[in-house]
Amino acid sequence: MCYDLSFSASIASVFDYLPDLKDMGQLDLHFEPTYHKVAQAYPKWPVVVQEQGEFKLKRFEWGVIPHYMKTPEEVKKGRKWMVNARAEKVLDTKAYWNRIRKNRCLVPATGFFEHRDIPGWKNKVPYYIHVKDREIFFIAGLYAWSHLPDPETGEIPGTFTLITRDANDIMSRIHNGGDNAGRMPLILPRELEKEWLRPDLSDEGIKSILAYSIPSEELAYWTVNSVRKAKPDDESVIAETQWADLPVL
Repeated sequence: MCYDLSFSASIASVFDYLPDLKDMGQLDLHFEPTYHKVAQAYPKWPVVVQEQGEFKLKRFEWGVIPHYMKTPEEVKKGRKWMVNARAEKVLDTKAYWNRIRKNRCLVPATGFFEHRDIPGWKNKVPYYIHVKDREIFFIAGLYAWSHLPDPETGEIPGTFTLITRDANDIMSRIHNGGDNAGRMPLILPRELEKEWLRPDLSDEGIKSILAYSIPSEELAYWTVNSVRKAKPDDESVIAETQWADLPVL
C-alpha cells in the first residue's frame, strides 16, 4: 500500500501544473513543504477537487472516516484502514469505496516511500520513489466529508484516501513483502488528471483510468535511511543511502 508520502514542493507548484486553479489565486492553505508524512498520523494535505464546474484546492485530512464509524472510539480503531483504497474495490458495489466513487480528487506529491524485504535481513530496506522529469505528480484519490465534527473547532473536516493498484515491475520488486505486497499508488499521467475529476465520468471511464499503470521506466528510486524513526523534516529524509551487501533488484 502507500502509507508514506512526500510533498517537498511549494503550493504554488500545484497552480503551475493545473493552470485552471489560477483564477482562485494562491490560497493560503497553511501547508509547509514536507519530506515525509505517515498516513496513520492523519496529516492535513493539499488535494484538488472539482466543485460546481471549478477546480478547487482544499486541505483535507488523510484517512476517510466512513459513516458507519459512529464514535471516536470506532474511528480510532478503524480509520487506519481507510488511508488507502484498492482500485479493485472502487467499482465493487459491496465495498464502501463504491459509495463515494463520484467524490474523486487528485493528491499532489513529490515522492513516496516503500519498503523491501530481503531474505535473512531483520529490517526492511526503505526506498524513495518519484516520477522522473516532474517536480510534482498526482495520485488518484477519493474524498468524503466527515460526519463527525472536529472536537476542537467544531468544523466538519474533509478527508481523503489514496487509490492503490497492482504494482508495475519495478515496484513489485521493491514492495515485495507484507500483507499488501505488490501494491503501488495509482499515479496518473497528465492526460488523465483532469479526466479523473470530470463529474460526468462514467463507471466505464473510471474503470479505464483505474487500469492505468505507470511504466517502470518513468520512475526513479533509491534507498534511504529509515523513515519510521523521528528525524528532522528536511532533505536528509530523501537523501540516497547505501546499504551494505544489498542485493540488486
